[in-house]
Amino acid sequence: MSIIPARVGLQQRILPEYRAEFFDVLATSCLQGLSVFAGNPCPDEPVETARTLSIAHYQRAVNLHILRGKAYFYYQLGLLIWLARWQPQALVIETNPRNLSNWLAINWMHHRHRPVIGWGLGVSSSNPLASWIQHRILNRLDAVIAYSNTAKQQYIDAGIRPERVFVAANAVTRRPSNQPLERPAEFKDGIPTLLFVGRLQPRKRVDVLLQALAVLPTAEQPNLVIVGDGPDRSRLEQLAWSIYPKAVFAGAKYGTELEPYYQDADLFVLPGTGGLAVQQAMAHTLPVIVGEADGTQSELVRSENGWMLPDPTPQTLTRIIQDALSDLSRLRRMGLASYRIVSEEVNIESMVDTFVRALRAVLR
Repeated sequence: MSIIPARVGLQQRILPEYRAEFFDVLATSCLQGLSVFAGNPCPDEPVETARTLSIAHYQRAVNLHILRGKAYFYYQLGLLIWLARWQPQALVIETNPRNLSNWLAINWMHHRHRPVIGWGLGVSSSNPLASWIQHRILNRLDAVIAYSNTAKQQYIDAGIRPERVFVAANAVTRRPSNQPLERPAEFKDGIPTLLFVGRLQPRKRVDVLLQALAVLPTAEQPNLVIVGDGPDRSRLEQLAWSIYPKAVFAGAKYGTELEPYYQDADLFVLPGTGGLAVQQAMAHTLPVIVGEADGTQSELVRSENGWMLPDPTPQTLTRIIQDALSDLSRLRRMGLASYRIVSEEVNIESMVDTFVRALRAVLR
C-alpha cells in the first residue's frame, strides 16, 4: 500500500459505524496522520455512528440541521477551528451540496494554496438550489473521488476533467482472507435456502421478499432465513406467519455467529436499501439479489454474480428468484464471481489505494 507523505483532513457529515475501518486503514497510509471531522445525524435518522477511531484522529463537529426532506441543509460548527489546529496539507470533503460550510473549507485551503478533493455519489438534481450549489463547488475542487463509474460520468458531464475524477468503489469490508467456499452440487434436501441479513426496518423491504416467495408454487418454495432484529421485526413475523410460515427469524447475529448462516445459504437477497451484509455474502461465495439503492451497487452486483431489482415490486422479485434458482450450476458459478469481485476489486484496500492515488496526484 502506498504512503502519502502529508497530513490529511477528511470532512464528513456523520461518521457511520461501517466507515470506521476504512478511515483507520487510510490513516495507516497518511505518514503525518489523518483527521476525520464529522458530526451527529438528525435525531430521527436510523444510522449507527462510530464513537471512536483506532488509528485516525476523530474530531467531532456540531451539525446544525436546517429544515427537512428535500429542503434539508446543514452547517458544521467548528470547521475552521479544526482546520487551523490540524493544518492539513490536503483535504477531502463530501460533495454533498447540502453542507453549507463546504465553502469555508475550500476557501481556507485554497487561500493557503492547499488542494481540496471532493468525494461523493454523483451530481444531485432533486433540489434546484442544491444542484446549483453543487456545480459551483465542483468547479472549485482540485479532484473528485466518485463512488461508482456512474457517478464518475456525472462529474465529467458537470464539467470536471476526466483525469481529475477517480473511482473508489464503495467498500465496507476488507479483502477476504478465506478461500472461496466449495458449495455442494445439489441443494440440501433438495430445497434451496435464501438468506437475508440486516436490520429489520421498512427500507430493507423484507415484506416484499415474503410476498414474492408466497406466490411461488409450493414445490418451488425455498427455505428463507432472516437474520437480524429491529423495529419492523414484529410486523414481519406476523406477515410471515400468515403468508410464508417457512420463514425462520434467527434474531441478531454478529461476527463469527454469522458464519453458519452464510455457509448454509444458496442465495443472498436484499430487496431494499443499504446493507453491509451484501459484501459479506459475496465474500462467502454467494450470488446476490439486491435493490438498486443509491447506484453504488452497480460496481458490486453485475450480471456475472447476481441481479439488481429494476423495481421493488413482489412480482419482479418473484420472477428473478425463479430465474436464479432454475439453474444450480449457474448459481454456483455466480457465487465464485462474487468472491472474485470482493477479493480483487471492491474492498477497503482497493478503496484506500484510490484515495492514495488521488491525494498523491493533487499534492504533486
